[in-house]
Amino acid sequence: MKHERKAEDTSRASRPPALVLLGPTASGKTACALALARELPVEIISVDSALVYRGMDIGTAKPDAAERACCPHHLIDIVSPEERYSAARFCADARRLMTEIVARGRMPLFVGGTMLYFKALREGLSELPRADASLRAEIDRRAAAEGWPALHAALSRLDPEAAARLKPHDAQRIQRALEIVLVGGKPLAEAQARRPVPALPCRLITVALAAPDRGALHMRIAARFDAMLAAGLVDELAGLRQRYRLTPDLPSMRAVGYRQAWRYLDGEIDGNGLRETGIAATRQLAKRQATWQRQFRESWPDWVEIDCLCADVTDAVRRALLARL
Repeated sequence: MKHERKAEDTSRASRPPALVLLGPTASGKTACALALARELPVEIISVDSALVYRGMDIGTAKPDAAERACCPHHLIDIVSPEERYSAARFCADARRLMTEIVARGRMPLFVGGTMLYFKALREGLSELPRADASLRAEIDRRAAAEGWPALHAALSRLDPEAAARLKPHDAQRIQRALEIVLVGGKPLAEAQARRPVPALPCRLITVALAAPDRGALHMRIAARFDAMLAAGLVDELAGLRQRYRLTPDLPSMRAVGYRQAWRYLDGEIDGNGLRETGIAATRQLAKRQATWQRQFRESWPDWVEIDCLCADVTDAVRRALLARL
């Protein structure tokens, strides 16, 4: 066992480094990443399930042209909002990009807040059944006719453990859990238990931004959402709905901000409701991200965490990463 651990450590040390900067929404990841890019030969790999979509700029706080000119950025604007982008596809893209960036004599810098992607990259992916388009369409038809709570009840009969973790209106996760149990014939937990060991071309050096002062982070979230509304989030979504064949159940349209703006455009909520539900949803997102980070902290031995609200956060991130290169 000791020999195996020593061989693993030696193998890890021989691999080139890749920097990882993660944290909740509104924690200042982009500013820290751009500061690092001014000092180090890095290329940024976005770890964000919404930044991949073209045309979704305002509601995702997508880096602008000037920021993206600072250094090469990857996995931004790569798919239509009509498409689905998965953790498996992210891992394949990330491995390819690591190899290409290192070959150019530069360092990968992963930046984002989609914690599932970080987990998949570091720990590997479960061997889940592939998406079944016909079955998914049938589930959607049933949901349209019966409602997602009815589908949640159906899942409770097939996989009570999975259903207990999901809310009755969590369309995307209910659909996938049903698909897994119907195609694979096994409950979600059993399917997820078979996890291959990841083979990464780089060793990951991780720094996490945290927000122990939740009230201060909530103020940032509110200010940022107000700025998105002022910048034209609703008009942006209206244009996307004209340009693409979108539905509210698509992953792109379930992104925080766009989901609430969709309801506003459909007349379900007014302007105050848009603001209130958008801010509340963003706070919930930050809370989920913090929960993921607590789980990572317990299982990632090289974990370093920095308060995103400290005065010298950018310098603290730089020093924490450079110290382990």
